[in-house]
Amino acid sequence: MKESQSNSVFKPTKKSPSDRADQATLASRAIVEQEKIAREKKTARLRQLRLEKEAAEEAANPAPAPKEKRKAQKRI
Repeated sequence: MKESQSNSVFKPTKKSPSDRADQATLASRAIVEQEKIAREKKTARLRQLRLEKEAAEEAANPAPAPKEKRKAQKRI
C-alpha cells in the first residue's frame, strides 16, 4: 500500500487535451500582448521623432508669405 501511494505522488498526472489547449491559448495571448505593447512603444517613439523633425525643418525653412491677391476692377 505504501508503495502505491509513493508512486502516485511522483508520477505526473495526464493532462486533458482541453487543459493543454487552454495553456497554449494563454501562452499565445501573452506573446501577442507583449508584441502589441512593443509595437505601440515603437510607434509612439517614431511619431515623436517625426514631429521633432518636422518642427526642425519648418523652423529652418519657414513657409513663404502668401501673395496678396489683386482686387479685380469692376467694369462699369
